Amino acid sequence: MKINRICLLMAVFLGPLIAIFTQCVNVNNKPDARGEAYAGSDKCIKCHQRIYDSYLQTAHFASSQPASIHSVHGSFVQNHNQATFGDHSKVVMEKRGNNLYQVLYANGQKVKEQRFDIAFGGAKAETYMYWKGNQLFQLPMSYFNALGNWANSPGFPGEHAYFDRPIEQRCFECHSSYINELPQQNFSLARQVIEYDKNSLIYSIDCERCHGPAANHVDFQTANPTEKKAKYIVAYKSLTRAQRLDVCAVCHAGNKDDFQVSAFKFKAGDTLAKFKEPTFFSQIPNPATLDVHGNQSGLLAASKCFLKSNMDCGTCHDPHKNEASNLAAYSQRCMSCHNSGNHNFCKVAPEPGASIKNNCIDCHMPLKPSNAIEIAMGNGKREVPYLVRTHYIAVYPLAYKKIIAFAKDKKRVN
Repeated sequence: MKINRICLLMAVFLGPLIAIFTQCVNVNNKPDARGEAYAGSDKCIKCHQRIYDSYLQTAHFASSQPASIHSVHGSFVQNHNQATFGDHSKVVMEKRGNNLYQVLYANGQKVKEQRFDIAFGGAKAETYMYWKGNQLFQLPMSYFNALGNWANSPGFPGEHAYFDRPIEQRCFECHSSYINELPQQNFSLARQVIEYDKNSLIYSIDCERCHGPAANHVDFQTANPTEKKAKYIVAYKSLTRAQRLDVCAVCHAGNKDDFQVSAFKFKAGDTLAKFKEPTFFSQIPNPATLDVHGNQSGLLAASKCFLKSNMDCGTCHDPHKNEASNLAAYSQRCMSCHNSGNHNFCKVAPEPGASIKNNCIDCHMPLKPSNAIEIAMGNGKREVPYLVRTHYIAVYPLAYKKIIAFAKDKKRVN
C-alpha cells in the first residue's frame, strides 16, 4: 500500500480527549522548532485563556498527543485488551508502570513488543505510533469507539500483525503543528528511510497553524497592553473567502493531492494551489466520486448551498469549540439562511414538526460509510468501523424517510 494512502486511512482519527495540559504547551520555554517568528501556543494563554481552555476539548487539540493512559482510551484490562489472529498469534495491550505496549505472541511465546509513543485522534477512533531510533512506525492495533474494542489498524491485514508500516511527514502535516524530517542518510529506491528530529515535534493543531507566526504579535501586544486592535497576526475574518477555505483545505481536502511544498510552510493567507499539483484545481469536484472521509472541502464545494452563497467552513464551524454532537446548534446555522422569510425553508417541515429546529443535519448531511477507512476481520471480510458525516449538502431521500418515521413514532408514543 502506498504511504500517501496510509495517511488517508488515518486522517479521520480526530476527536476530543481528556489530556494533560502540559502536553500541549511549551513548558520548558525552549525555542520553537519552526523558527524565531513563532511564539508557541503557551504565549497565547495570557490574553486568550477562555478560547484556549475551550480549544483543549477540540479535535484539533486531540489530533496528536504523547501516548499515555490519558490519550489512549482502549482497555488494558485482561480479556478486553487483546486481538486474536488466524495464524495462532495475538496482540495484547499491556500497561507497565507509566508505559503502554502492544505485544505480539505466537503460540504463547512473546515475539515482538513496541511501546505506544504517539496517539492520533480520539472522537471516532485512535491509532498509534512508535519510535525506532529516529524512524516512526504505526502500531498494528487501533481503538475504535463504535466497536468499543481494539481492532487491526486500517489497511492492516486481518490474518496477522506486523509492525513495519512507516509514517511519512504528510501524516504529521495534518495531525500536528510541526516535525522536522531529517536529510536522507540511506536513500534506497526500494525503500526510503524517513527519519525525524524527535525534539522538533509540536503536537496538536495549534494556534499558529491557523493564525500564522505570532512572535511579533505577542511582543507588540505585551508591550502595548492597552492596544485592543490585534497587530501582526492573521484574523480569519480578514481573509478572502478563497483564503479562508484554503486554511481548512490544507488538511480537509482529502489526501489524493500531491504536495510539492510541505504543508508546514502554508500560512493563513497563502494560496493552496501553489503547494499542490495544479491538475487538481482544474477539475470540478464530483460528489459521486468524492469519499466522505477526509474531503470535506471538496464535498462542500460541490454543494448548492455553497455555490449559491458566500459560505465557508467558518459559517458552520467554530474551531475553538467542541460542537461535534450539537446538531441543534448546526441546525440553527442552517436556518439563518433557510427560513420562511427567504422563501427557502424546508418544504417538509410540517412532517417532523418541532424537531426540524433541532436536526437539519441528519437529513441533509447524513452519516455515510467511507470507502477509505475499513478493517480486515480475519475471515476475509472487511468492515467499516464507523460512519463519517458527508459535507455534500443535499436532499437524501433515505435519510429523510428515517427522520420522518422517527418523528411519527415519537408522536405516537407521546
